[in-house]
Amino acid sequence: MENKRKPYQLVSREWKKENTVIQLKNTSIGDGTLSVIAGPCAVENEDQIFTICEFLNKHQVKILRGGAYKPRTSPYSFQGLKKDGLILMRNAADKYGMNVITEVMDTNLVEEVAQYADILQVGTRNMQNYQLLRALSKIDKPVMLKRGMSSTMEEWLLAAEYILSGGNYKVIMCERGIRTFENATRNTLDLSIVPLLKSVSHLPVIVDPSQGTGVRELVLPMSLASVASGADGIMVEVHNQPEEALSDGAQSLYFDQFGELMGRLKTVAPVFGKSLDLESEKILS
Repeated sequence: MENKRKPYQLVSREWKKENTVIQLKNTSIGDGTLSVIAGPCAVENEDQIFTICEFLNKHQVKILRGGAYKPRTSPYSFQGLKKDGLILMRNAADKYGMNVITEVMDTNLVEEVAQYADILQVGTRNMQNYQLLRALSKIDKPVMLKRGMSSTMEEWLLAAEYILSGGNYKVIMCERGIRTFENATRNTLDLSIVPLLKSVSHLPVIVDPSQGTGVRELVLPMSLASVASGADGIMVEVHNQPEEALSDGAQSLYFDQFGELMGRLKTVAPVFGKSLDLESEKILS
């Protein structure tokens, strides 16, 4: 029987067999090290983001996450500091020698967000926003593509294909949980997709257990499970005062919990052929 041709091409291992590596300042994603991306769900004020950044720097985290433009289900929820948030995050990251990843929500924001971010994130709600994907295909910066909350692997890969087909080959896939009948967790974190995705695509895969579960106590075990599944890294939410967070405090780790997570990752990662990048060009106390 003749093999059916896959609808996606550029993202597949049939087109490129070797793993894609995303080069960043001081670090890279997909090169065999385990990337740790951490920070608050949303940038709230200067003291908050600098306090969190200083703490993450002590654990040698190279990539700071944080939301400046926030897509919220309710129009009455905190929508982010917008450009002011981008500036605060960039300033904090520069002080501690870190890279910035943040979400871009619309085509008219691509240029502005690209001015401050090292990686532009496409959120779950925008995974099939094809105008946005086309706009991101024209920039010379990495794009993290989060899986749509109800999307199949093929739909997810085809969304990535839009970006590659426009000329931007710097794409990172991010599993962040899918919507199922289960309501004990925020989403159902589909870790089976990680090894499956890596078998058919050369793109690096990150897992977000914070969004994937919505439960702080589940982030550590699901982070370790993500490593075991073959993920190239994890993205977790950390806050200096989660109980007062303006966005997703229930899934944000306390500082001591993040410290425990990093300790466990150092032990577990080598078992699954990964290592943590613990060297840094700029470590400040």
